[in-house]
Amino acid sequence: MRLLQLTDCHLSADPRALYRLGFATTQLERVIEEARAARPDVVLVTGDISNDDSPASYQQAVSLLSRFACPWFWLPGNHDNLQVMREARSLIEEVDLGPWRALLLDTHVSGEVAGELGEAQIDALERKLEADDRPTLIAMHHPPISVNSEWMDQIRLRDEAAFWHILSTNPQVRLVLAGHVHHAFHGSVQGIDVLTTPATSDQFLPGSDRFQLDGASRPGYRIVDIDGEEWTSWVERVSM
Repeated sequence: MRLLQLTDCHLSADPRALYRLGFATTQLERVIEEARAARPDVVLVTGDISNDDSPASYQQAVSLLSRFACPWFWLPGNHDNLQVMREARSLIEEVDLGPWRALLLDTHVSGEVAGELGEAQIDALERKLEADDRPTLIAMHHPPISVNSEWMDQIRLRDEAAFWHILSTNPQVRLVLAGHVHHAFHGSVQGIDVLTTPATSDQFLPGSDRFQLDGASRPGYRIVDIDGEEWTSWVERVSM
């Protein structure tokens, strides 16, 4: 089973619009072109699909992501408009990966940059984990861990303590995938690996105390290969 993660597309209604340093639509097209060659079995897109809340930006995303010859699913980030996003394509909470499963969490808080799961979603996560002991991958937009970047750590998942409390009694969770940080990071909490992934749009400078773009880094995507109960993962960068 090969799973592919894309994140932080930041599309606009105008496909020629500049995001920060680059053209987000062109960058996403190029990433998808290369990522298709990896022949994934499923694709997860972990939020910040749009940069301007426009229906056209989500329609662009649906059109481009549908170039994959496999199922794909998305979840919202802090920049997304949930209503407009749902009108373009459904938000799915669980994906059957055969011997594994993926749980897709919504950390979007309207009007906020930081993320939160909330009590209802935390309770639902606990029930889902208690009901199925298959190896589980959790995907979300905001990382539930410090990424060693002061400004970014201030806008990560706010209720991460409650999240990790649930996972502490559910050892079937093997991996957490997150977006939001616009660069690759690998951390661990309670023996569970937490991975972030380069944006398909522009990159942020890792380890920075203040917001800084990383103009030297290229867009990318993450591959997760699942074999039995084991997994391996790596990042692929894409030249523009």
